[in-house]
Amino acid sequence: MLFNRAKTAMVSREEALPGRDTEMPVPPAHHVNGHPLVAPFPDGVEVAWFGMGCFWGAERIFWQLPGVWTTAAGYMGGWTPNPTYEETCTARTGHTEAVAVAYDPTLVSFETLLKAFWENHDPTQVNGQGNDIGTQYRSAIYTSTDVQAKLAAQSRDRYQQALTAAGFGPIATEIKPAEDAGDGRFYLAEAYHQQYLAKNPGGYCNHGFCQVAYDTEAHGQVARAELPDA
Repeated sequence: MLFNRAKTAMVSREEALPGRDTEMPVPPAHHVNGHPLVAPFPDGVEVAWFGMGCFWGAERIFWQLPGVWTTAAGYMGGWTPNPTYEETCTARTGHTEAVAVAYDPTLVSFETLLKAFWENHDPTQVNGQGNDIGTQYRSAIYTSTDVQAKLAAQSRDRYQQALTAAGFGPIATEIKPAEDAGDGRFYLAEAYHQQYLAKNPGGYCNHGFCQVAYDTEAHGQVARAELPDA
């Protein structure tokens, strides 16, 4: 119990592990679709980052969505530069396991990504997902545009109404612009984590429908009405 409590306490920048300058080497191409894991991406492709527990299952949810150009597993929202998985597991880097999702908004809406996010984990659990306990498993959405930020906040508020009506507690999801999440950087995880469940179909995954549906159509109507003109 003492170990679990220590892992659920957010580390400060001053107390975080020192890390390193060397970036994690990763495969040149996505194991499923063959696209690069890192920018530059094609014109018009946008990126957002989602933390929803173990990144293995989370990444698979997103790469299966039509219109998602590429995905990558990594660490975000913390302080330690280029952390290793082992370091992140100590809860002394400040990162959450996250998935970078590069998508073509003309083919898949941000609302569709949000629906996949909200419905496939428990956003009401603080610093954990199921039996996975610690700040590295906290729920998070990190955005790269003002429109994404507005839609993410609106989606949280609307989904909270659905959760409350179903008897669930308050959403604990951290929603921030990417530049305000820890040191503002997404660090790629080790090569063996990338598209892990495509390489290991029977591997660990604790993601699935969380019992409460997210209404993209109704929320999209609200969002479109409230967004500023382009």
